Amino acid sequence: MALPFIPETITVHLGRPESAARNVTVPFPDYIKNVASSEIYPTWPENAIRANMYAQISYALNRVYTEWYRAQGYDFDITNSTAFDQAYVHDRDIFDNISRIADELFSDYLVRPGSVEPLFAQYCNGTTVTCNGLSQWGTVPLAEEGMTPFEILTYFYGQNLEIVENAPVAPNLGTYPGSPLRRGMINEDVRTIQLRLNRISSNYPLIPKIYPVNGAFDLSTEDAVKTFQQTFRLTADGIVGKATWYRIAYLYTSIKRLAELNSEGLSLQEVTPVLTGVLQRGDRGDQVRLVQYYLSVLGTYYAEIPVIADDGIFGEQTEQAVIAAQKLFGLTPDGIVGEQTWNAIYSSYLTIVQANPNLTTADGVPVFPGRIMIEGMSGADVEQAQTFLAFLSGIYPEIPEIPVTGYFGERTREAVIAAQELFGLTVTGTIGPATWDILAEQYETATRGAQTAQQQYPGYVLQSQEE
Repeated sequence: MALPFIPETITVHLGRPESAARNVTVPFPDYIKNVASSEIYPTWPENAIRANMYAQISYALNRVYTEWYRAQGYDFDITNSTAFDQAYVHDRDIFDNISRIADELFSDYLVRPGSVEPLFAQYCNGTTVTCNGLSQWGTVPLAEEGMTPFEILTYFYGQNLEIVENAPVAPNLGTYPGSPLRRGMINEDVRTIQLRLNRISSNYPLIPKIYPVNGAFDLSTEDAVKTFQQTFRLTADGIVGKATWYRIAYLYTSIKRLAELNSEGLSLQEVTPVLTGVLQRGDRGDQVRLVQYYLSVLGTYYAEIPVIADDGIFGEQTEQAVIAAQKLFGLTPDGIVGEQTWNAIYSSYLTIVQANPNLTTADGVPVFPGRIMIEGMSGADVEQAQTFLAFLSGIYPEIPEIPVTGYFGERTREAVIAAQELFGLTVTGTIGPATWDILAEQYETATRGAQTAQQQYPGYVLQSQEE
């Protein structure tokens, strides 16, 4: 499952889902302008309009991202029935100020901290209909009191709320890969199915768990697919065609409540690709550095695995560490990192860090906590990374100063980019294992150096003032 994006277009069904009404496909910004013009008043305070528009955008994006209707077999993204979705009046006039604000905000949406899917921002008019989400009329007095749009939103949705800004725009093509998935295939679409089936199996225990989740369509994946198909009255052929793909998507969305205000949430691990291909002696680059980092963490836990440097060069030491790990996990000890070896190393690493959240390496460096940090996320791990960056900015003028808040905002992203450029890492603006490791290592080295400097003989005799 990919990260959220802003669809270039959205297909609206002009009626209730089951009705024979026609569909219209319109540019996403035009859709938001129409919804806002149909549901709220242009004379309202601008902060009230903006708060409502954030909710309307997030609601629509949730429908697109979760494929709520397409997963049920429909050929549209959203309806214009207010009993199910948002008001949309095709070909209606648009208010000028609504159009201006929508052009500014259409690529921003709401999320819960730690989740990636757009918030299902439930709302109602607040007069004839009330609900647990935002009250449209209720935003007006709050804006008149001087509240900002974000303050209005947190008033209704709670403080655990964030706004993702300037999301990328992409064609709305649907997630089905276009051809069936079957045994022997290895790709990210297979991994998506494995992750979803494992979550669904928690509610439907007859569906066997798939291990490892590595994107390889093996016998265990086929068995899980067949059981799912039998459970939900699909042709039990073990092949993931369009019907099976979208039935899995629908159940997954329903069980995790991704299309509800109290969503279970979708973690970054569920949408981040795993390592693919083969790594062996002589290779260089970020993927080698990742494997080396995971091995170095395992080396602090298992005496059989030597602790190695993560320099991005697959040399003799790395090969020996891989062989040691393969022997420990019962794999062929060939020193080559393929899918099985990668999965065994990565799974063991995750198990260790999840069981030991304050784990440090042999040198006392905090271990990467297991989730990739991106702009818009919050948490103790973000705060720790900001602590690294804030301290290092006092040593390296290339790294801008940032506040330690626990929220990954634009300033943090700029500091991360500067650090990645400074330390020769691939510039992503996100904090993964390689970036975390070098920040933590530089921080620990610098702080130890500062402590040593403080204890050094100052060059003159210290004596009491009384003497």
